[in-house]
Amino acid sequence: MTIYIGADYKGDCLKKQISEYLKNKNYEVIDSFVDEREINDYTDFAFAVGEQVRDNRNSMGILICESGHGVCIAANKVKGIRCIRATNVKEALLGREHDGANILALGSAFISDLKDLYAIIDTFINTPYPVLERRLNRIAKLAKYEEEN
Repeated sequence: MTIYIGADYKGDCLKKQISEYLKNKNYEVIDSFVDEREINDYTDFAFAVGEQVRDNRNSMGILICESGHGVCIAANKVKGIRCIRATNVKEALLGREHDGANILALGSAFISDLKDLYAIIDTFINTPYPVLERRLNRIAKLAKYEEEN
């Protein structure tokens, strides 16, 4: 599986740690938008990750900014993306299992323990796409709304 990753200047260090963690688990990790500016815009890499995940069905994304909110909002502007911000394993599980999320947003300011962070990431990646009809119907409604509006 390919995992696209992006971070602003507040999340760059965490992005590198997550990338190494995922590479050690044999995932293909692609840094979607390298920006060496001292201060950069989360919208640029959130859109890039969103577009790459949208265009590659066998992929997921991880986005990092200070709060996790900005990247989540921006990624959700990309058609076909369902990005969630998760702060614990349960949120990651429900975001995948109930909503079919394909991008995980993280807030670097709220990460205090890498072990907990890796549990969130592992749960997000390893939780299957929804299978219950009512959940699939919700996702279809979202896609229809995106298409029409």
